Amino acid sequence: MASHPIYEFYAELDDYRPKIWRRFQVSSHVTVARLAYILMTLFEMKASHLFRIEIPFKENLLTYLREEFDDEEFTRLYKGLGFDELDENMIFEVIMEDTFLFREKHEKVYDAAVHMLKHVIHYPRSKLLFVYDFGDNWTVQVTLERIFEDKDLPGRLLPRVIEGEGYGIVEDCGGVSGLERLAGAFKKKKGHVYNEYRAWLELDDLDLKSFDINDMNFRLQKVPRIYSDIYERELEPTRRSMDILERKYLKKKIT
Repeated sequence: MASHPIYEFYAELDDYRPKIWRRFQVSSHVTVARLAYILMTLFEMKASHLFRIEIPFKENLLTYLREEFDDEEFTRLYKGLGFDELDENMIFEVIMEDTFLFREKHEKVYDAAVHMLKHVIHYPRSKLLFVYDFGDNWTVQVTLERIFEDKDLPGRLLPRVIEGEGYGIVEDCGGVSGLERLAGAFKKKKGHVYNEYRAWLELDDLDLKSFDINDMNFRLQKVPRIYSDIYERELEPTRRSMDILERKYLKKKIT
């Protein structure tokens, strides 16, 4: 059974239409880094770029207090908790040599690989921002919708996605605007631009509206562990791991 509280999140790729979104569940006991690997898996990110998670800690706490307490009690708590000294925005990254190249000197950055999710986000309706590839600047808005327990749910089934729409991103296509051009080209299926994308991706067809929830739940059991090795241990994927990442199991089942 799931031995820890379960966090249910809603995540949506920023600025892209039609919406690409997921509703998914994770154990509160995972690290912030593991949450990032889950998000990368959900949105077809290939672990080839740096990332960060930003949590508006003060805003999340204020949202919770305003919803739970009347104005008088809220004012008392605001004064008593010393809000002016709280971190406005908590930034989490996996600490590697390259991460310092993309950081402002004044920024305080926490190690995503050692901080647990349950210690940094606590209340329903709390938000966080996931940023991947600081060139293409993919951003995913994430909201914690509820916290619950389910003693009948085997822990081995987490993480799991329960709803979603849209395929995800395409690496190195130029961000949201590039994804829009790519979607238009594959919808048209002719012309110079389509032929360029077709040759680059080695695909004749790509449906960015598609979402296979069963395949994604299979991947959620496999891919985050591979991404953990890449980022935290700086290990190259094994041949077996590459087969999973490249979906070779669709032709030959990998267990």
